[in-house]
Amino acid sequence: MDAAGSAAETFTLTEALRARARDSPEKLAAIAADNGRGITYAQLDAGSSRLAQLLLEHGVGSGDRVPHLDRNDPAAALLLLAAAKVGAALVPLNWRLAEPELAALVVDCDAKLLFAGPDFIELARRLAGSRSGSGSGSGSASGRTVALEIGTGVSSPADGHAARDPRRDGDQDAVVLQLYTSGTTGIPKGVQTTNRNLAKLTSGLREYWTVDEASRCLVAMPLFHIGGMGWPIVGLVNGATNVLVPAIEPRGLLETMESQRITNAFVVPTVLQMLCDVPGSGQRDWAALRSIGYGASPITTTTLKRALQTFGCPFFQVYGMTETTGAIVQLDAADHDPGGPREHLLRSAGRAYPWMELQIVEPGTGRALERNRIGEVRVRGDSVTPGYFRNQAETATALASDGWLATGDGGYLDDDGYLFLTDRIKDMIVSGAENVYPIEVEEVIASHPAIAEVAVFGAPDERWGELVCAAVVTRDGEPPDAEQLIAFARTRLAGYKLPRRVHHVAQLPKTGSGKVSKRELRETFGSPI
Repeated sequence: MDAAGSAAETFTLTEALRARARDSPEKLAAIAADNGRGITYAQLDAGSSRLAQLLLEHGVGSGDRVPHLDRNDPAAALLLLAAAKVGAALVPLNWRLAEPELAALVVDCDAKLLFAGPDFIELARRLAGSRSGSGSGSGSASGRTVALEIGTGVSSPADGHAARDPRRDGDQDAVVLQLYTSGTTGIPKGVQTTNRNLAKLTSGLREYWTVDEASRCLVAMPLFHIGGMGWPIVGLVNGATNVLVPAIEPRGLLETMESQRITNAFVVPTVLQMLCDVPGSGQRDWAALRSIGYGASPITTTTLKRALQTFGCPFFQVYGMTETTGAIVQLDAADHDPGGPREHLLRSAGRAYPWMELQIVEPGTGRALERNRIGEVRVRGDSVTPGYFRNQAETATALASDGWLATGDGGYLDDDGYLFLTDRIKDMIVSGAENVYPIEVEEVIASHPAIAEVAVFGAPDERWGELVCAAVVTRDGEPPDAEQLIAFARTRLAGYKLPRRVHHVAQLPKTGSGKVSKRELRETFGSPI
């Protein structure tokens, strides 16, 4: 068995970071890009022990949840480790949610303590007061929640507590992180992530992502998503310095990447596109960049080619989801071959990591399909969540007794084992009994020189069942009308795949992770004619 496999069998987040504090005490673990304040690995260990004592003082212990409401800040690392040291789990909350939505999550967490950054502490106090006033929950006799302010440069509520590590952390199956699904298709579910889930993410991906002690990792995606939180955990366990960006502003993000000498970055395709649109982005000094990872939503070949030209470094794509602790499939840098004989692989998500299994099944029946047949993607392996927090019904729906997780994504495996995603099963358009996969149509429309962004979705139609619709954001200049775009697409698409409606919009609606919200597009433009 290799060293990574052996380490994965005994991995716990707490022990990994205690080791970092012993081996590299003065090394910066995390730094806030907006104010330059950071924490070393020794400060991370000691500060988390103080916070752990505070948690114990408030009755937080094994199996409890510790919610945190803030933009990206090094304080999240302190809370993550503090919670794990007492056997609890950190719950980064989506600060973009409305107050009633956040209140529901705090209740679902049964939170005794709610931590918040300076910009969110008043909201946190209202959330805590609302729950305490209702008497709901069973976290304490009264269901009371206490809101405390925390953040880089803010006096810690644990100041004055001894830096004594309680060492009440659990084993490999202990839950250390809980992220809520975006809720775009219903009530958000709390996805539980254990030490076992994190083991392969942190040890196996060190080589795949070239993250090591010399890395400076850009953390720009929000921590309440697995793409935002999983990335810095990989950095921390492997001794890197994480540079946290509180909000994405394209020009400012480029400045941070250049001035901080970022070596490794992970962003979603929409952010890549925004960065490439900034004038002069390709003329900056990108010599420090080792690689840029991208994922979380499909990318058009046009955007990818522009990004490769802009940054001039290796790119790799990952595919995964919250329920799989992030990445389970990777398209290596060597598979990025624009203009070459392997260019078709740019439409692939890549191949499964050695420790993960993939299968394609027929939706509804679960029957395994042969290669090159489109169906639902299922995955199995140690990265798969044990289930949703206090939600056995949803867990049973998504996770089979034999360990296979239904992803809800449509796709196929080619003869070489490359996974090609066709879209979310629910986003597939059925028009006149023909299946239309939006990414196919988006790929064609995005190649029009006047189109900056495009999203394709279905709208109900009495005759055809669904119509293919497109929402487009155009570049400067005279925008093409619907007839011109449809004529452009007609040369490369079957007739039934052509959009019947084209909506020009100033911007596409996005979720907190940067994905296009097709639910919102359907709600806005999906009414039958």
